[in-house]
Amino acid sequence: MIVFTYPGQGSQTPGMGAAWKDHPSWELVEEASDVTSRDIAALLLDTDADELTMTRNAQLATFITSMVVLDAVSRTGAEAAAHAGHSLGEYSALTAAGALDFADAVRLVNERGDAMQAAADEQDGTMAAILGLDDDQVDIACQRTAGDAWIANYNAPGQVVIAGSPDDLDKACAIAKELGAKRAMRIPVGGAFHTPLMAPARDRLRKAIDQVEFREPEQPVYANVDATAHNEASDWADLLGAQLTSPVRWRQTLRQLDEDGFTTFVELGPGTVLTGLVKRAVKTGNRKNVSTPADLDGLLESLSGSKSSDAGVLEGEHLFATERMVVSPAAGIFTPSECCLDGTVIAVGEVLGSVGSQDVVSSFAGQIKGVLAFEGERVTSRQPIAWLRTNA
Repeated sequence: MIVFTYPGQGSQTPGMGAAWKDHPSWELVEEASDVTSRDIAALLLDTDADELTMTRNAQLATFITSMVVLDAVSRTGAEAAAHAGHSLGEYSALTAAGALDFADAVRLVNERGDAMQAAADEQDGTMAAILGLDDDQVDIACQRTAGDAWIANYNAPGQVVIAGSPDDLDKACAIAKELGAKRAMRIPVGGAFHTPLMAPARDRLRKAIDQVEFREPEQPVYANVDATAHNEASDWADLLGAQLTSPVRWRQTLRQLDEDGFTTFVELGPGTVLTGLVKRAVKTGNRKNVSTPADLDGLLESLSGSKSSDAGVLEGEHLFATERMVVSPAAGIFTPSECCLDGTVIAVGEVLGSVGSQDVVSSFAGQIKGVLAFEGERVTSRQPIAWLRTNA
């Protein structure tokens, strides 16, 4: 089974949107800019490292990049049976599963970044990575400071991130080394994320969370707070609120996914941090990441078990590298056009119908092999509408 994973703050790099700016999925950047009244294209293309590292910029940039990648993957027809995101990535996972509307998610991520930036500005804090020490010993190191130091991320076996006030964190790092840690090193961030020092951000964010509607996810989403799969819409307001002041249980999440039968872990978004953690935590898992358009065909080949040079025909649910999906641009009622029929050959820009007031436009040329939504059906944003065989 396949799970899509989504990275959090820290995976961003300057210019990470450049590879996507001419891709059809770049339209999400324009949508997000309209929602936030921010120039997100400039954030993804032109912002320097120092400015991009700021929490309010890093979170929005990383989330939007993951959504662009997800949209591109969805257009190929590749799907996951579950979703999980690391910290900020949990918002990506919820959007991917249909639990959050894209626009609502953009607003929440924007508010989350602003709230965490404000909390960090008010309360001096930082984070550090502890390597080569088991979880209980890291916790003991934090407790022995008798101050503001806590475990913030359980990332992988032998890799734990702690957070707190700078002085107490220095003490915890020194104690961790005494207890046998191989390394204890500061992480260049401006806040003690996922600790009680983020309580002001949690309270501010909760007001924004209460303004959005959560839907039942189409696939289960594994939560950071308890490393458990959740299928109920009613769970997520409390989980997202609690997430800011409690540790990210990523190692436990990977272990639970492994126990639940997931064998392929696909990271969608900038960087390969989560792919590396899977390598450490799930020894038998297949690992792929998609961060640029060049990774798409490799993903399809991996999921189908084929090579692009193979001449054989794949059957069943496997996808050719020449197969693509046309997806809905919004949530609403689908009305097909006359050309939206099995077997019809369409051109780039062909309108296959409408969802509400928005046209469903194909970004590809090819033959329709299957229409996946019927007239009058209520569809979600990014839901597949038609399956194409392209001429490539």
